[in-house]
Amino acid sequence: MFEATVREGVLRLRRPGTRWLSTGWDGGRSRAATAYNVTVPEGFDRTDLAAYRDERLARAEFDAEGNVEGDRDAAPTLFTGVSMAHARGARLGSVVAYATVGLSNPATLPMVSGAESAAAAGTAGGAEPRESTGHTEGPPDPGTVNLIVGTTRRLAPGAAANLVAVAAEAKAATLLAAAGVPGTTSDAVVVGDDPGGEPAEFSGSATAVGGAARACVRDAVRASLRSRYPDGDVPGPAADAEHGVVTDERAEVFDP
Repeated sequence: MFEATVREGVLRLRRPGTRWLSTGWDGGRSRAATAYNVTVPEGFDRTDLAAYRDERLARAEFDAEGNVEGDRDAAPTLFTGVSMAHARGARLGSVVAYATVGLSNPATLPMVSGAESAAAAGTAGGAEPRESTGHTEGPPDPGTVNLIVGTTRRLAPGAAANLVAVAAEAKAATLLAAAGVPGTTSDAVVVGDDPGGEPAEFSGSATAVGGAARACVRDAVRASLRSRYPDGDVPGPAADAEHGVVTDERAEVFDP
């Protein structure tokens, strides 16, 4: 599987020759022996993320050995305000998943509009709904749910992309059940596969890879959530989290 090492607030996952697909900073497809999840300090406002990554990896004594041509930029790197003390992994079949979960900036998606919710609350005598929050272009708040999912199978290009969606769906389902929110404003997913492994053309939930990924993500997210919030006092709509967004706009619906 993937060798995991945590040092100086950095989680390194290592498996030589891995192909990666990342939705995080400087993401996309790459080939490298390693992937990283890095804890940033409170109030973090650095914008030179490549330089900051290099500083942190040097502090942790992680080098680029095993990466293609020693290229550290090929190794996907995620950032989070969550301590790596709360990182958790789960393994099933050919798949392993690692998660860090923080929910200080939840992103909610109401199924009814604010006006509809207010009318329903007024009729039922309930509490006022949480107000919508505006969109910003600044750096994200430090909550973040980061996922790194690896498989020893060789994924077709479409299967790798789809596994990102499978992992995100499993994350959202798990958090909705456990905390009432599908995610945060800054979640990211990295998927890795072995180009020399047994081929997998598809990765949907009915496949061995997809099914294992769903179970691994669910269990890793739940374990990290329990570690981060041992008393179950998670931020979210019920706890009136200080940060986050509520997507309460309504799009125009039409027939194609």
